[in-house]
Amino acid sequence: MSGFRQAVAFFTRIPVKTDLKNDQGALASSIPWFPVVGAAVGIVAASVYNAGLLVLPAIVSATAAISAGLVLTGALHEDGLGDVADAFWGGWEREERIRILKDPHLGTYGVAAIAVSLLFRVGALSSVSGEAAVAILPAAHALSRSATILSMAVFPPVGLGLGSSFVLSATRPKAFVGMVGGVVIGVVALGWWAVPGVAIAALAGWGVGEVSRRKLGGVTGDVLGATQQLTEVSLLILGVVAATSGFALPWWRI
Repeated sequence: MSGFRQAVAFFTRIPVKTDLKNDQGALASSIPWFPVVGAAVGIVAASVYNAGLLVLPAIVSATAAISAGLVLTGALHEDGLGDVADAFWGGWEREERIRILKDPHLGTYGVAAIAVSLLFRVGALSSVSGEAAVAILPAAHALSRSATILSMAVFPPVGLGLGSSFVLSATRPKAFVGMVGGVVIGVVALGWWAVPGVAIAALAGWGVGEVSRRKLGGVTGDVLGATQQLTEVSLLILGVVAATSGFALPWWRI
């Protein structure tokens, strides 16, 4: 369970005793748990959404649910999305992009990217029922973490930060287990709709990583965060399509 604790410490603000910066073995052991922790974040968000629907309109409940996810994760992935948007759109040369990634300040491109991500997520979630959210949110969070694992396994790291340490520790067996874990969660939650969901996650994981490879020479922790965000948004939109199509989950119908 040490790997699980490492994943919880990295992906959430829950206080857990860990040593993420100094133990390479611990970093590797946490990788298979990424989708599990992601699914847990999705369950929390879905619970907040369902609780809100008891007394609030869907748009307000969705805002509360997405906000709960932000609080739980410390906006870790949103930070990566904003930094990558600033660097990739605002930097013309590799060195300038790397400099922007290291800059703690957020620029116009970053603010716009985060705002668009939040709008899509709130809008998509508010379009589905509470029952649908219980299936869609855990699957989106789990598969989006699997997408980051794919990037970690395929592309080289850039820099010396914690994100790069994770990339270096992503051995093929650990990465494979992590990706399979996300697929299993997706299948359990979404049924056959997990097929396009897995395809979207794989495309996002490879696509964002490839763009980063061309612009930076590899991936960073910020790039992994951006990958998670783009994948989650895409999967939530897929969830809206699935829910409005009247799809059947393995253990109940929506």
